Amino acid sequence: MVSNLKTTESKTECTQQSLLEGAVIAYPTEGVWGLGCAPESSSAVERLLQLKQRPTEPGLILVAADIQQFEPYLIGITPEQRQKLEQRWPGPVTFLVPETEFCPHYIKGHHATVALRVSAHPIVRDLCRLKGGPLVSTSANLRGQPPAMSQAEVTAIFGDQLDFVIPGELGGQVGPSEIVDLESGRVVRPGQGA
Repeated sequence: MVSNLKTTESKTECTQQSLLEGAVIAYPTEGVWGLGCAPESSSAVERLLQLKQRPTEPGLILVAADIQQFEPYLIGITPEQRQKLEQRWPGPVTFLVPETEFCPHYIKGHHATVALRVSAHPIVRDLCRLKGGPLVSTSANLRGQPPAMSQAEVTAIFGDQLDFVIPGELGGQVGPSEIVDLESGRVVRPGQGA
C-alpha cells in the first residue's frame, strides 16, 4: 500500500487488490484529471470506455512509474529509440511505440502502435507502483467534451460510477500530454507547455 494514497474516505482508499480486480479510478495527472484501470482487465477497460462513451478503435494511453514497467512493450526498439524515451521520461510526453504481442488489442485499438508515457506526477507514479505495473490513463471526460480539471468536475461528470477518486492537485502542464511517434519523430499532438 502506498501510504499517501490512503485516506479515511472509502472512495479514495485504493489498494493493489482493487486495481488488479478491475477497479476504475480517477486521479490528477500533469495537466488534466484522468481515468484509469489495469490494462490487463478487459472488463475494466470496457467499463471505462462505456463511462466515457468512447469506442475502442482510437486506443488508449498507458502510464507507468518508470521505464522498467514498460519492458514487455519495448521489445524490438533500438538502443537509440530507448535513449530517446529515457531523455524525455518522466514527463508529459506520450510516445507511440510499435506494438508487441504483449499489447492487448483493446489497448492499441486499430493502431500498429501503443501509446506509452512515464509520468512525472507523484500520484500517478505512486498508483503505478501500487499496482505493480502500468495503468490505462485517459482524460476524465465524456467523448468530445473538455477534460475535467478538478475533483469536483470529475464528480459532476461521473457521479458515483467510479470505484475510487484519488484526491490531489494537477501538475504544471497545461492540457493533455504531447504525443510523438517514436519511429518517425513526428509530433502527433503538440503539448501545451507549462
